[in-house]
Formats: sequence, structure tokens, C-alpha cells
Amino acid sequence: MNTTLDFPETKTQALIVKMILNKRTEESLQLLSNFYNIQPPEVIVGTIKGKRKTVHAVYVGIQKRIYATNSDIFYNPFVILHEFYHHLRYRGMEHRGSEKNADNFALRFINSYRSEHAKNVEGKGNRMEKNKA
Repeated sequence: MNTTLDFPETKTQALIVKMILNKRTEESLQLLSNFYNIQPPEVIVGTIKGKRKTVHAVYVGIQKRIYATNSDIFYNPFVILHEFYHHLRYRGMEHRGSEKNADNFALRFINSYRSEHAKNVEGKGNRMEKNKA
């Protein structure tokens, strides 16, 4: 079994995080799903019996749904990407992957976003200094 996972390019990863932060969660999941050539999961604000007090979100593979406890979670990139990882592994019919792997998947996207954001801020600073000269 191939255990390496391909990732979109860094700018695309950053875009996906930005889309979630900008309340475009479904679009971000569609973009991710297109990259991995799978159907996107549905995201619902709601809870699952037995999980209401223990988690912020849960992926239910049979339903192909991510349940987020509230709208704040619906726009939380770490949680959404963590649960997407479970969707990705489930859709591939491989083992569903550990929580640690799901965390690392989400963090990779978030770190790409931070890196791209830093580049953009730095670039704007340099343009502003040039305009002052």
C-alpha cells in the first residue's frame, strides 16, 4: 500500500486555508476534492449522538459528512482540514489514518498559509518603502 500522500502546491494549500477563513468552506473542500479526485464531503453544523461533548467536529464515512458543532468550527481551517483527511483516507478505502496524521495534514496547509501570508506582508512592506523614496 502506498503510504505517501501527494499535496497541492504551497500556494494552493494557502488558498484553501484562506477560503475557509473567508467563509467559503464548501468551495475549499471542492477544490481539495478535485485535487484528490474524490467527491467532496458534505459539511453540516450539528452533532452526532455520543460525540456532543467530546469533539468539535467528526467525520462520518458512511454518510460522507463532516459534522461541525457550530458555525465557528465550520470556518476553522484546522478542524475542517483534519476532518477532510479522514474523508480522504476513508474514500481511498485505506485505513482511516491516525489523529496525529490528520493533525499533520491540517498543519501542513496552515503552515503554507502562514508562509504565503508572510511573503505577501513582506512584499507589501518593500513596495511601501520604495514608494517613500
